[in-house]
Amino acid sequence: MVRGGYVYLMTNKNNTVLYTGVTSELRDRVYDHKIHYYSNSFTSRYRIHKLVYYEGFDSMEEAISRERQLKGGSRKKKIELVEKMNPKWIDLFDQIPVGE
Repeated sequence: MVRGGYVYLMTNKNNTVLYTGVTSELRDRVYDHKIHYYSNSFTSRYRIHKLVYYEGFDSMEEAISRERQLKGGSRKKKIELVEKMNPKWIDLFDQIPVGE
């Protein structure tokens, strides 16, 4: 069975720091960021807790490929992605369907 994956962008309260991640369990992974489960991580140090963008894929391989593409791209491109999907930069965590 092929398991899907997600690429996501998160930011801090003032939308000044962007974090790009990949996961097979979007809701659980974002929750880990929100509660600073990994206390020494980049997201904990920079208080990144707001999910502002995500994409779903049929396979983890596709998600990882997209993550690499986003990480290799400019900050400007990431901001454009967020603003196209989420122009007000609201936290999308509560909009993630259960089981995603």
